[in-house]
Amino acid sequence: MFSINFQSRKPIYDQIYSNVLKQIAIGELQPGDKLPTVRLIASELGVNPNTASKAYQMLERDGYIYSVVGKGSFVADSANGGEIKLGEIRQKLFSAVKDAVEYGIEKETLQKSFNETLNTLYKGGMGE
Repeated sequence: MFSINFQSRKPIYDQIYSNVLKQIAIGELQPGDKLPTVRLIASELGVNPNTASKAYQMLERDGYIYSVVGKGSFVADSANGGEIKLGEIRQKLFSAVKDAVEYGIEKETLQKSFNETLNTLYKGGMGE
């Protein structure tokens, strides 16, 4: 269910968190769906149960899942896949723009490139 990269600098709990969000965003997980137990995730991934628990705690704190004592964790009704996907895209865009700024690319050049990309994609039918 989850893919973890043990060579990544991204903490494992954060990777689990991102995996759940991605599955909600693409519709693999729907509101009300039951998530695997913390113990099952820890066992399958070969990680400490506290690591999986931390990811679930963060997901619950952020309103994406809820827990029922004795029953498990479930995708919250308020978990909106479209909003999650937009949030992921914003993070990627922020990272790309930050890289461009760090490489000294001027704002006008970056805006022009962004607009050209948008125009190409929308004129090609991908945005329609």
